[in-house]
Amino acid sequence: MKKIKNESALLKKALTVAEGYAIKRGYKAFSPNDSAKQKVESLYRLLVHDKLIPPLPHDKEDLASLKHRLVMWISSKLPADHELLR
Repeated sequence: MKKIKNESALLKKALTVAEGYAIKRGYKAFSPNDSAKQKVESLYRLLVHDKLIPPLPHDKEDLASLKHRLVMWISSKLPADHELLR
């Protein structure tokens, strides 16, 4: 997996956008007690279920890979001149 510039900021943006998408889909918002791992996994599974991102092979589903997949997803959705992609 290649390290992406601004990966942590892109992950934060991906979680914000994906959570907004989930709420629009009818899911309740995450509680402050939910861990980051739970959020990443839940949002990843929702996006895979809705066929917005391709699934990872089951043996490659670790937290780092899920985060990377979310970062790649948001990177493709942002405009090319977005500040996080510079």
